[in-house]
Amino acid sequence: MWDYTDKVKEHFLNPRNVGEIEDADAVGEVGSLACGDALKLFIKLDEKKERIVDAKFQTFGCGSAIASSSALTEMVKGKTLDEALQVTNQEIADFLGGLPEEKMHCSVMGQEALEAAIAKYRGVDAPAHGHGHDHVENEGEIVCKCFGLTDGFLKKVIAANKLHTAEQVTHFTKAGGACGGCIPKIKEIIAEVMGEEKKAAASKPAAKLTNLKKMQLIQEVLENEVRPQLWADGGDLELVDIDGSNVQVAFRKACAGCASSGYTAKFVEQKLRELVAPDINVQEVQG
Repeated sequence: MWDYTDKVKEHFLNPRNVGEIEDADAVGEVGSLACGDALKLFIKLDEKKERIVDAKFQTFGCGSAIASSSALTEMVKGKTLDEALQVTNQEIADFLGGLPEEKMHCSVMGQEALEAAIAKYRGVDAPAHGHGHDHVENEGEIVCKCFGLTDGFLKKVIAANKLHTAEQVTHFTKAGGACGGCIPKIKEIIAEVMGEEKKAAASKPAAKLTNLKKMQLIQEVLENEVRPQLWADGGDLELVDIDGSNVQVAFRKACAGCASSGYTAKFVEQKLRELVAPDINVQEVQG
């Protein structure tokens, strides 16, 4: 049983803006009944064609898909098309008070439909997601044949949501969730995206960090880059203290008392040196 927030339940039981707009300025369709989820988004612009005055949807899917679509239509009203394009799948999930990770693909589908609708209105190719009505064959190689998802789409979702495991990619996109044959390729794509991010970070000129900024960065890296990888193996860590360049951490769950905790501490240290500062030292403490 999924743990849904009250706001998800509200938008599922009483969805906003269900239906279609007959004279819509833009329509975007993603997904398919064969994949289990499908969404059709309608957008109406004001007389000056500057702002979205109405948005409606039709969807076939689970409660999270309905709630995400309802949230999206509420979020984009009053925005310009460029402002609407800035809405991320994470913001859709946040609007609902969060979604179970296994249901994050529903928020991604809403973002896809919005991009497809605006691309059609502007007369340009829709982003290649690899499934549904708006796939452009030459814009990516199909990785997940079961759901027809391209490498370009997967790279975009992985980078935008900082995904580090194939399981997370499945939760956000469904890729690998059927036959599982594409899991090795998904892992390759994750490694490729992480490698590109490392190169980009290395190419940036080093800026002098204040103590406060260094502490903030350490906390962000531990939360967004390190802990998700430990979670994937049933482990976790807790930040105990930061004293200059010395970072004290305590390992939890499967990592607590593990014979390999020394290697894990080195991994944490390497990640912090990579993304924060080269002089950081990580110390494991008990408790």
